[in-house]
Amino acid sequence: MSNEPDSEILNLIKKEEVYQKSTLRLIASENYTSKAVMGATGSVLTNKYAEGYPGKRYYAGNKYVDEIETTAIERAKKLFGVPHANVQPHSGSSANIAAFFAFLEPGDKFMGLDLPHGGHLTHGSPVNYSGKWFKPVSYGVDRETEALDYDAIMKKAVEEKPKLIICGYTAYPLIIDFKAFREICDEVGAILLADISHFAGLVAGNAYPSPAKYADVITTTTHKTLRGPRGAMILSCSEENAKTVDKAVFPGMQGGPLENVIAAKAICFHEALQPSFKEYAAQIVKNAKALSEELLSHGLRLVAGKTETHLMLVDLTEKGITGKDAQMALEESGIIVNRNTIPFDTKSPFVTSGLRLGTPALTTRGMKEQEMKMIGEMISKVIENPNDTELKLKVRGETEDLCKKFPIY
Repeated sequence: MSNEPDSEILNLIKKEEVYQKSTLRLIASENYTSKAVMGATGSVLTNKYAEGYPGKRYYAGNKYVDEIETTAIERAKKLFGVPHANVQPHSGSSANIAAFFAFLEPGDKFMGLDLPHGGHLTHGSPVNYSGKWFKPVSYGVDRETEALDYDAIMKKAVEEKPKLIICGYTAYPLIIDFKAFREICDEVGAILLADISHFAGLVAGNAYPSPAKYADVITTTTHKTLRGPRGAMILSCSEENAKTVDKAVFPGMQGGPLENVIAAKAICFHEALQPSFKEYAAQIVKNAKALSEELLSHGLRLVAGKTETHLMLVDLTEKGITGKDAQMALEESGIIVNRNTIPFDTKSPFVTSGLRLGTPALTTRGMKEQEMKMIGEMISKVIENPNDTELKLKVRGETEDLCKKFPIY
């Protein structure tokens, strides 16, 4: 085995590290892990194969791996107050497909939020397995309030009689009424799947209501607001579904689990169980509110008019600029966001009429409301003057100065 370093890749990684340190990350799904989480991800556990579950592996030599995965499971159960956790899914999409595999048959009908309204690809998009192998029925937000209309969702569910309903989204700025979804599911005899990938950290930190009392099954990523490694898990809200979920993950949808990532998940759960994590989760929401209010004060329109979570959607229609062009102008200014469709968008997902902004990563850096106001002003200036090279250079300097004051590590 060669011990020669791959200087080409190492150099690119170093450039990415500098780039992350010197720019303001407002992508709602991004965050910075602790050094301990990164260390576990790159540990000797990368060398292990461990098909199966603790105590029932198909390979020998998993004594310590079993202990690590069991620890991760117990911590996840404690963190989210559920009787069962499967920490093996590789991603949020993997977790969702396993949940489908557990509770649906190909061709079964299910309901999920329409992608342009804030849903996820795996919630029924026609280009995704969820839309190809199953029969999705989409619900949307109200055109005027841009909020979920639970009466309308109930009506559609009664008409369509889906076998499963998904709630929990990637671009919805308001708090979800899980109790209302439970009532809808009970009315039609459907399974309730809560995909809390975006706000799992807020749930863990008591800054967002938990669906554990209402859902049948919960899927979530372990990065984003939870601030762990890139990966996912499935939480069963009753022992009744535990074996079904486990069989769906392995041998149903996956082979060998990534035990290095599972170790990093265990560390992430430990960090999220600390009192300081609740302060962090609360600050994410405070920062999102402060940023949204600053954007509103500069004449920018927000979808639903506000945020109650970690993210917000900016409607650029009246500003005469597309989400794509605004994203590019902001990146040139050292502010990293992502273009995003808005409800009833007339532009394609590659162009969009909106931007999605989130505060988890900036909150991890230690920024608070005062910094959010500064950043909101910078964003507003760039959106108003996207072709002003001098302004973008000035803002780039301001972002670099702010980043130096709030180092990642």
